[in-house]
Amino acid sequence: MTPADSPTHPVDPMHLVDAVLDPGTWRDGDAPVTDPTDVDPAYAEQLRRARERTGWDEAVRSGTGSVAGHPGAVVLGHFGFLAGSIGVAAGQRLVRAVRRAAAQGLPLLASPASGGTRMQEGTPAFLQMAAVTTALQEHRAAGLPYLVYLRHPTTGGVLASWGSLGHLVAAEPGALIGFLGPRVYEALHGEPFPAGVQVAENLRDHGLIDAVLRPGQLRDVAARVLSVAAAGRAGGWGSPHDAATGASPAVVVDAAGLVAVPAAEMLRRSRRPDRPGVRALLRHAATDVTVFHATGSGERDEATVVALARLDGVPCVVVGQDRVRQRERALHPAGLRAARRGLRLAAELRLPLVTVVDTPGAELSRAAEEAGLAGEIARCLNDLLATPVPTVSVLLGEGTGGAALALFPADRTLAARHAWLSPLPPEGASVIVHRTVDRAAEMAERQHVGAAALLARGLVDGVVPECPDAADEPVPFTRRTAAALAAAVRELVAEPPAGRLAARRARYEQAPGGQVP
Repeated sequence: MTPADSPTHPVDPMHLVDAVLDPGTWRDGDAPVTDPTDVDPAYAEQLRRARERTGWDEAVRSGTGSVAGHPGAVVLGHFGFLAGSIGVAAGQRLVRAVRRAAAQGLPLLASPASGGTRMQEGTPAFLQMAAVTTALQEHRAAGLPYLVYLRHPTTGGVLASWGSLGHLVAAEPGALIGFLGPRVYEALHGEPFPAGVQVAENLRDHGLIDAVLRPGQLRDVAARVLSVAAAGRAGGWGSPHDAATGASPAVVVDAAGLVAVPAAEMLRRSRRPDRPGVRALLRHAATDVTVFHATGSGERDEATVVALARLDGVPCVVVGQDRVRQRERALHPAGLRAARRGLRLAAELRLPLVTVVDTPGAELSRAAEEAGLAGEIARCLNDLLATPVPTVSVLLGEGTGGAALALFPADRTLAARHAWLSPLPPEGASVIVHRTVDRAAEMAERQHVGAAALLARGLVDGVVPECPDAADEPVPFTRRTAAALAAAVRELVAEPPAGRLAARRARYEQAPGGQVP
């Protein structure tokens, strides 16, 4: 028994249909294939035996079905059919399946298991990877989700094209996933490929895939993703719900309505270790949450959270800075690359974007500089200001420097009562001006960094109350925040996109007015 045909890695992909799709919903969508002309007799015999052995006419098969009632298109690869290799006929079948899904407005779930390009057909087969990628671009341009589940093994051109382009990419446990197959590597280099590298779990740990899932787990994840994405496409922004009994006061939009808080107290409260952050917001005040873990660039930074979720019923992409993880490691350029992935996700799925600013500042180190910290801040800020979807940001706690700026500008901006935004931590500003950290609170007052001052100058549109401190009421506070974010999104989706984008840019081109409260 080969590894690909073991109980852990069943070779017949139809087991995935049974595990993931709703019973009885699978419908085959393929027309018969046409074999290439002038086929070598030995290759023709290989095709005949593969068909006889597997019951499939090619290495890929497509169809439709539903996951938890959400209709979708499915593409499956069969490793038992000539190692799941992609020839011209298989490539054309893939292209037709992807374009059919786009035309029908269907999400796409692809599950390859392949050694890559079919060597018997050479370069024409190799170039099918470009044709499939083009079709996937059309599918993504239609705002449709593309989910990939890599099975054992997936290598070569398949991994380097449609196997890596999903909005979400997961793999089955223990699967061999890599660009160059280990057998080919050993033949070319005279030594085995290093053990443990081309394994699904290692790819997840290096931020190259989002998750390692069993088929049953894949069903649950796919159902959540499709639920949020489908609601977004349908404009199903939900309706407000009574998030907590005895609801707290509404968002404050006039700075005169805010009780003064000394800067030293504001700084202390914003830095409490038990203050709720973005993960608390998702845990207490969101539903249908799917967290994405990959940056796709061989790194992972848990200080940035990217998730699909519903806030108060509103489907959105949440990109937030995690205050807890930043105590372990300051925000690295990898975290900004993760954030940019979240921005692309929102734009491609046409979902509103919610950003959560909560950072003591980016990592200041040689490693961060050499990883392109300043450039990543600039690119994240650029992407945020240019994204075509409605954007809402919330300043949840600390907001220090470029790391905070990268996620702050939006169509609507909110701040928690004890949150603040500053080019440096107040201690740093105090050192620059007074050569001591002891006047940090004074500098915070003078620089107008607090929520009340930001509201008075029109730099935030509303302040979420803390009663009296978010850390003392984490569940009501996070639910109140989610309701405020959702209300802002509902207002924005009714606005024309072109006008919304122009207004977003214009608000930062003029000097703010108002009096310091």
